[in-house]
Amino acid sequence: MKKTTSVFALAATMLLPVFASAQIADPGGADGGAFGDLLGNILGFTNSTLIPFIIGIGFLVFVFGMFQFFIAGGANDDKKEQGKSLMIYATLGFVLIIIFWGIVNLLAGSTGLEGETADDVPQVAPITP
Repeated sequence: MKKTTSVFALAATMLLPVFASAQIADPGGADGGAFGDLLGNILGFTNSTLIPFIIGIGFLVFVFGMFQFFIAGGANDDKKEQGKSLMIYATLGFVLIIIFWGIVNLLAGSTGLEGETADDVPQVAPITP
């Protein structure tokens, strides 16, 4: 008897939007107005400028850590430890940046903002052969 009740409850939960005549939102047709434009601008700036800039800074920190570990810290153990910790922090930073980028794009895709940019966000021209 329990199994029949749980199957019925599961089916009722799955069909609840049908019973309520819920309409599936069309993210391509809906316009968010000024707020949608703001979110599109923030997303475009984050994807085209902010994330590559932060990745570039992280790369420079990683290279500086390698310099400290291999070249400056030849016989100095303290410099080697500093360089090693910089490389570890830079690697951790790369992972966190990629996770942040993924979360931003996941939210943009789920809200229908992916691929939207306003006219004032600079775009890179495609390279044509």
